[in-house]
Amino acid sequence: MGAIENDWKEKLAYEFEQPYYRELYRFLIKEYHERVIYPPSEDIFNAFHLTPVHKVKAVILGQDPYHEPGQAEGLCFSVKPGVAIPPSLENIYKELHDDIGFRIPNNGSLVKWAKEGVLLLNSLLTVRAHAAFSHKGKGWEEFTDAAVRALNKEDRPIVFLLWGKSAQDKGAVLNNPKHLILKAPHPSPLSAYRGFFGCKHFSRANEFLKANGETPIDWQIEDV
Repeated sequence: MGAIENDWKEKLAYEFEQPYYRELYRFLIKEYHERVIYPPSEDIFNAFHLTPVHKVKAVILGQDPYHEPGQAEGLCFSVKPGVAIPPSLENIYKELHDDIGFRIPNNGSLVKWAKEGVLLLNSLLTVRAHAAFSHKGKGWEEFTDAAVRALNKEDRPIVFLLWGKSAQDKGAVLNNPKHLILKAPHPSPLSAYRGFFGCKHFSRANEFLKANGETPIDWQIEDV
């Protein structure tokens, strides 16, 4: 597991010292040794590596990493170039197209968003191959809750895009009036038609950022 070395290190320092995190660390060492685990261990903290606290403009909360070969890259909803775009991300792209005229790219890598200041944070940061939620209840929930609480305390405007019940439950701690909380159904094909399509979260996020003197997010993903 690559260590977090940017300003997240200070924000999460207390968590690294907690008994639950030590248990989680021991569990992961064993899991990576004995099983196929995604993402690769060096990518576990990519969301934190690519989007330092001081650069966070928006937060998208996911559940757990993709669990099939070559998909997970440590960012929620994102897959590596060359991997088929998952259905939920296809729906995110459709909403972006309808909302801001987004040109749908030929890949599902959201690294650009992370570098633009969009924290793409899953509640669980690891998973066994072919077994969704297999690392549930091992400690990741507490760790990522701590990250959400840290952002809630930031004294500047941040947009939280909470899609689906899981993300909305995780965002229940958000109470800073400086932030914008946007809620919609999950972009999964099972629920996108219940209100994710048409939510206009991307344009609303940028309007809020501009109104508060922040540079808007360039949501366009380029072809590779």
